[in-house]
Amino acid sequence: MANPMGAISSYFSSIIMMVVLYLGRMGATHHSLHISEPERGTAFFIFGDSYFDVGNNNYINTSTLDQANFWPYGQSYFKSPTGRFSDGRLISDFIAEHANVPVPPPFLQPGNKQDYSNGANFASAGAGSLVETFEGAVIDLKTQLNNFKKLKTSLRNKLGYSKSDKILRSAVYLIGIGTNDYLSPFLTNSTVLSAYSPSQYVQMVIGNLTTVVQEMYKKGGRKFGFLNLGELGCLPALRMLNPPTKNGCLQEASKLAKLHNLELNNLLLGMHKRLEGFTYSLYDFNRSLKLRMNHPSRYGFKEGKKACCGTGRFRGIYSCGGKRPVKQFEVCKSPKKHVFWDSYHLTETIYQQMAAEMWNGESSLKTFFHSFL
Repeated sequence: MANPMGAISSYFSSIIMMVVLYLGRMGATHHSLHISEPERGTAFFIFGDSYFDVGNNNYINTSTLDQANFWPYGQSYFKSPTGRFSDGRLISDFIAEHANVPVPPPFLQPGNKQDYSNGANFASAGAGSLVETFEGAVIDLKTQLNNFKKLKTSLRNKLGYSKSDKILRSAVYLIGIGTNDYLSPFLTNSTVLSAYSPSQYVQMVIGNLTTVVQEMYKKGGRKFGFLNLGELGCLPALRMLNPPTKNGCLQEASKLAKLHNLELNNLLLGMHKRLEGFTYSLYDFNRSLKLRMNHPSRYGFKEGKKACCGTGRFRGIYSCGGKRPVKQFEVCKSPKKHVFWDSYHLTETIYQQMAAEMWNGESSLKTFFHSFL
C-alpha cells in the first residue's frame, strides 16, 4: 500500500509530528468449561495499550504524549488523574467489578506490597505488538510478557509452586494490542508501509502476538479474552487528516485494522485447535464502536465523531490537558454524551457499555470467572 503521508498537506503533516496514539475489541469461547459458583479468587491479568493502561506509564521515563496523569483525565469518576486515558474507568475496571475481583493494579506501581495473587495490569499506553512501535517511550508487549514472568517467579517464591501454578492456570488473561502498530506509520516518519505490503506488515504484528500468547500458555494461561481493532481511520485524530471538504474516515488506516482482525480470528481458531485447554473469547470491538459512532442516539450519546477534549476539527488535535506540544484545548460539558473522550480514546460511558457486552454477551467473559479447569 502506498504511504498516504505524501497526500496530506503540510499543515496536517505538522500536526502528525505532535501526536501519538495509544490505543489500543464479541466472538466465541470454543473450549468447554466446568461451570461453578463464582470464584472470588480468580486472578485477572491485563496486557495491552492505552485502552487498558491504568497507570504503568506514570512510572517510566517517557513524555506527556505517553501519559494521562494530569487534568482533565479521570475527572468524571476519580475526580483526579490516575494515568487512565479517559474521563473515568476503563473496560478492565468494569470487568473486574462484574467479576467481583479487585481491580488489578499497575505492575510498575512503586511500593506495591501485595503478592499479585489477584492479578496485575501490565498494559502501557502507546505499546504495540512490535518492539519497534514507539520504541523507547513505552512498554512493548514482549516486555509486558517479561514483567509477567517476573510476577510468576515472585508468586512461586511467596506461595510455592503448587498454589502459584493453580492461580495462573485458573486466571483470566485480557489482551488488547495492535492499534499502535498500525497508526504509528501515519504519525511518524516511518517508511515501514513502503517497505512491506499491508499483508506482510499485518503478519509481522500477528506473529509477535502469537509468540507472546504461546508463552503465556506455557506459563499456565488457559483462559484468554481478546479485543479486535476498531475503525482506526475514524478516530478524530485520523478523521481530521482528510481535507475539510471530506469528513469521512482515513481509509488507509482502517484497511490495516480490517486485515488484522481477519488474521486475529484465524490465529485464535488455530490456537484452539493446537493447544490443549486453550479457551478464548473474542470481543468485536470494531462493530461495537462503529455502531456507536454511526448511531450515537441509540446508545444514549449525542456526539459520535467529535471528541470531548482536544482542539481543531473533530477536536482531533491531541492536546487534551494542555501538557502536550499543542497547548490549546477545550473540554465538553458532558463527556457521557460523547463516544470519544480525546483524539484517540473513548469515554467512561462507552467503556462501561462495552464491558457489559463482554460480560453478558453470548460468548461472555463471565464464563471464565465462573469456571474452573
